[in-house]
Amino acid sequence: MKRIRLISIVGVFALVLAACGTGEGGDTTTTEAETTTTAAGETTTTAGEETTTTADDMALPDLGGRTITVGVENAYIPFNYIPIGADEPEGWDYDAWEAICELLNCVPEFVESAWPAVIDQVAQGELDTAADGISITDERKEIVDFSDPYMTVTQKFIVQLDDDRYATAQDLIDDEDAIVATQVGTTNFELAVDLVGEDRIQAFDQFGLAIQALIAGDVDAVIIDDAAGLGYIGENSEQIKTIDDPLQSDPLGFIYPLGSDLVDPVNQAIAALAEDGTLEELGRKYFGPDFDIGYEDIEEVG
Repeated sequence: MKRIRLISIVGVFALVLAACGTGEGGDTTTTEAETTTTAAGETTTTAGEETTTTADDMALPDLGGRTITVGVENAYIPFNYIPIGADEPEGWDYDAWEAICELLNCVPEFVESAWPAVIDQVAQGELDTAADGISITDERKEIVDFSDPYMTVTQKFIVQLDDDRYATAQDLIDDEDAIVATQVGTTNFELAVDLVGEDRIQAFDQFGLAIQALIAGDVDAVIIDDAAGLGYIGENSEQIKTIDDPLQSDPLGFIYPLGSDLVDPVNQAIAALAEDGTLEELGRKYFGPDFDIGYEDIEEVG
């Protein structure tokens, strides 16, 4: 299998720290003689004296060994997947939640859940939270609470490798005969409607089916976020490619039932993991040049 270079997430960890530093997880107070900032790490300056407290020194909430049910699809590289022949699932979601629970004294229990039904499962309280690279949107906020963003992804068009009709994304948008495929229940679908209108969209239950339709020539392009799309590119690198023009950037967050008591503790943990470099390390592991798992390498689910 060809080794692929996955996405470079520009400014992700600055975004995490900024989001967590301005929400319930932290505050900033300024007086004439003293400045105190509390976020993932704490810096206090008084009369020229500076003290820095690292994430390791923070007093984070203790969840008392509580079990947290986490919805995952197990079919969304590199966030969650089951390598062929492996005993256990893998992915960014698994490592991130293990790290979160290590800080908060909880136990993650991963529950395989179909997309997009997992959002309703969380909204109805059947699951404590869900990972799965869920974009933060105002519409979803009506039924679930979100964590602070832990990552930002960019949506792009994927086209056939030898298709030279579209030098830019706008070329494809302007082609009134071009049919765009995407997955139902996603922000990718919503963006496609905004860009080309529903008459030019063919929606599928799974992104894999949309990619197959593209390879077969049944559609002209697929809209997908770069995190998921590059898994398909790696598997089909001799048949499809991305148009580099970004269409939209989406912040991702964990979801919870409305009013969940997990929101603030997990936000504090996300901030701590950004501060101590854990999120950056996971980014290199799953979105860096050495990650080479494609969809041909994982078990089918569902």
